[in-house]
Amino acid sequence: MADTRHFLTLMDFSPDELQALLRRATEMKQARLAGTESPRFTGKVLGMIFAKSSTRTRVSFEAGMTQLGGHAMFLSPSDTQLGRGEPIEDSARVISSMVDLVMIRTFGHDILESFAAHSSVPVINGLTDDYHPCQLMADMQTYAEHRGSISGKVVTWVGDGNNMAQSYINASRQFDFELRVACPPGYEPDATLLEANRDRVSVIHDPLAAAAGADLVVTDVWASMGQEAEQKAREAAFSGYQVNAELMSRAAGDALYMHCLPAHRGEEISAELMDAADTVVWEEAENRLHAQKAIMEFLLLANR
Repeated sequence: MADTRHFLTLMDFSPDELQALLRRATEMKQARLAGTESPRFTGKVLGMIFAKSSTRTRVSFEAGMTQLGGHAMFLSPSDTQLGRGEPIEDSARVISSMVDLVMIRTFGHDILESFAAHSSVPVINGLTDDYHPCQLMADMQTYAEHRGSISGKVVTWVGDGNNMAQSYINASRQFDFELRVACPPGYEPDATLLEANRDRVSVIHDPLAAAAGADLVVTDVWASMGQEAEQKAREAAFSGYQVNAELMSRAAGDALYMHCLPAHRGEEISAELMDAADTVVWEEAENRLHAQKAIMEFLLLANR
């Protein structure tokens, strides 16, 4: 069990492994478009545990595992003993004895870590309150396909210091770029994570200043799942932190903007940008499928 590879954060893979995954994801994308995919994992089963609802994560993992030749099994708390108080450790031991991979989308990152520690098969983070590494792989793939290497570039995060912002901090180290976090005071990412990466990450409370010369601008909803009660307070706090044409005019001329979705037009991003003909947001969403197929393939082969 100690040798089992997992993908809980971007830090679980080396920079070289992450770059290889991006290349493989693009290869798999091209093969799918060309109709030349060859399913390699007949009979393999992915167990998908969802404590948080999802559109992109469920569709991309379920479709991806099917395209790899295997089967994906949807498990929700209301349908399993996980929702009735069975210890995470017990569920991990049992579920991992019957499947080949497990993807978990849940609240506390400690839940994911506990499951992985007691799992005999690879565990993939489909999102926790602290990190969303699969989305980062899709974002990095999208940037690479449109602009080449992100190494040495400037990325600006606009909005809450949430799980996406924290995954961008990890990405800044693993993919070698400068990250500017533009957020209101009091909404910064984890202080320990910021301190550990202060050589490449800065917090700038003025979003227009943070966007100056940026090669990539990224945002997310102001209130994430579980924070709906804070919506009004967050709308007030984040006023002025919208990604729109004015903000993008401060960025580099060929800058891309991304959003992990779902988007609230008129809040964190303008409708003009969301619905622009040249946006990469929809391709970014599709790339969840390809990036995750590359991750699943890697883990299935690494843990044979």
